[in-house]
Amino acid sequence: MNSKENPAEFYERFHDQLQASQVWPGLYMFKFIVKSDSAQIEKLKNVFNDPSKEVSLVSSSKNTFQSLTIKIQMKSPDEVIDIYKKVGQFDDVIIL
Repeated sequence: MNSKENPAEFYERFHDQLQASQVWPGLYMFKFIVKSDSAQIEKLKNVFNDPSKEVSLVSSSKNTFQSLTIKIQMKSPDEVIDIYKKVGQFDDVIIL
């Protein structure tokens, strides 16, 4: 979402794209980029309360950033959007 875009319109369009792109409930992959020295990694992991989640953490070549990938079973597009809205409030997290 760019800074000029209406958040309600963005999330409505994103909801429709999620609904059309896969079967729900289903496995969904979240991907985030954070600075390597950031405390946000643990904060991000804690957003996902499901113990069956798959977590992958990869450092950049210069170890400046880390890519956090979380694969988790989601019930609906609304559940996915709720997580993105929560993470959107975190400082220094890039949502991919």
